[in-house]
Amino acid sequence: MAIFPQTRAQTSAPYSAAVRLPSLRHIGPNWYATVMGTAIVAGAGAALPVHVPGLRAACTVVWALSAVLLAAVLAARAGHWFAHRDQARAHLLDPAVAPFYGCLSMALLAVGGSTMTVGRDVIGHRAALAADVVLYTAGTAIGLAAAVAIPYLMVVRHRPAPGTASPVWLLPVVAPMVSAALGPLLVPELPSGQLREGMLLACYAMFGLSLLATLVMLPLIFARLVHQGPLPLVLTPTLFLVLGPLGQSTTAVGQLADVAPGAIGAQYASALGAFAVLYGVPVMGFALLWLALAASMVVRAVRGGMTFAMTWWGFTFPVGTCVTGAAGLARHTGLTAFTWLAVALYVLLVTAWAVTGLRTLRGLFSGALLAAPQAPQPVTVRTT
Repeated sequence: MAIFPQTRAQTSAPYSAAVRLPSLRHIGPNWYATVMGTAIVAGAGAALPVHVPGLRAACTVVWALSAVLLAAVLAARAGHWFAHRDQARAHLLDPAVAPFYGCLSMALLAVGGSTMTVGRDVIGHRAALAADVVLYTAGTAIGLAAAVAIPYLMVVRHRPAPGTASPVWLLPVVAPMVSAALGPLLVPELPSGQLREGMLLACYAMFGLSLLATLVMLPLIFARLVHQGPLPLVLTPTLFLVLGPLGQSTTAVGQLADVAPGAIGAQYASALGAFAVLYGVPVMGFALLWLALAASMVVRAVRGGMTFAMTWWGFTFPVGTCVTGAAGLARHTGLTAFTWLAVALYVLLVTAWAVTGLRTLRGLFSGALLAAPQAPQPVTVRTT
């Protein structure tokens, strides 16, 4: 992927970083969504409770692509901060852009998790573990910081007007839920006793942190839809972001219940196993309800003239979390229905990823995605 297109050298003016890297000015933190959406294809494929010939090899290729994407986007974002600090500061003070800083955390976590589940086939368990420890530690620290800093900026500096809540607001607070869902991969690697139990309970603490913050924001988002009408066309795909905390929390309780017997007392491990089902089934039901609502709104937006934008990456990672959530429920309940639900959602995920990825490449090579963003289009209201 050509993140750094070549530019002609200028000899009549000082050779500044801004001249060398003009295309980086409008590469915002939302570009980390490409990494998240790619890594989840690999991770969710590995989690499927069915055997599909060739799927593991395909997931390995996608994992490698996500690692390359992570390196490329990190480099591009570093260049953005170096060459265009004014724009970077403006992003932090923009209520529409600042929440995307949560994507950095989730990109690191998603690649780290897929490295442990898929990448170890290529680089070995020891190297995969080392990579995941680094990425998980950095992703969790950044996620916890974003979960505090972005809401703080919203209150102190952004001051969004009433009725302007957006699903994008969920991005900073859902990042700790990703840590809670992927932390169980590291629990068995720790020495038994205090460290292993502490890691398990820390994941549950991040689960609660993210869940309660989500429950605060969801009513604001739905109230905005009911009182203000549909989102602008370009933002309609962000409705799928609501699936993120739903699917990821279901994944988290399932994964944590899997490793609980080796980390905590038997009585608590048994209760946590029951909680994985008692929590996961109702939340998955609500996720399917929201999926139907969001899909209906997307169909309406397409009929109204919605065109491709980077917001289409919202179709990928949130759906992937529902795949892993359904796979966990299939594992804990033994119900075939959850197995086929996971398969159906994975087909949807791969389709959305392929379409969005191709459209992103087209926009990147044409330069359209590197240009200054345009104002959102209003929704066309049909009277017949």
